Amino acid sequence: MIELIRTTSENPDFQSLVSKLDQYLAIRNGESNDFYTQFNKIDLIQHVIVAYMDDKAVGCGAIKQFDQDSMEVKRMFVLPECRGQGVAGEVLKGLELWAGDLGMEKCVLETGDDMTDAIGLYQKFGYIRIPNYGQYFGVEGSVCFEKSLS
Repeated sequence: MIELIRTTSENPDFQSLVSKLDQYLAIRNGESNDFYTQFNKIDLIQHVIVAYMDDKAVGCGAIKQFDQDSMEVKRMFVLPECRGQGVAGEVLKGLELWAGDLGMEKCVLETGDDMTDAIGLYQKFGYIRIPNYGQYFGVEGSVCFEKSLS
């Protein structure tokens, strides 16, 4: 059974999972990793979900204000040994519910065009591809998505 908790970026389990995510992305992104790292700081994120299975932190995600009516999904990660068990989907649904609770109309996100599992997850949950926004405009290898919460 997957248990979700709402917390902040000060949560030690979230920090541990993000450290593993950063190690994974450093290898995967190679030379372009420094560009992405500047947009993935976790200090002072107020809306974090950590997923637990058998009292072990196995996945996480966060949302942060993007604009007046949107939250940006950030720092989605599931431990490799726990993938394929529905953790990421539960975290994503939890983040969307929280964004809705905060009165937001949509969620946006960015991922790598080679992150096929992540893209598949987002499309499965109703995200549609949009033009790259903000800092990702014109960035080769970046793809952006959004989902209406109404």
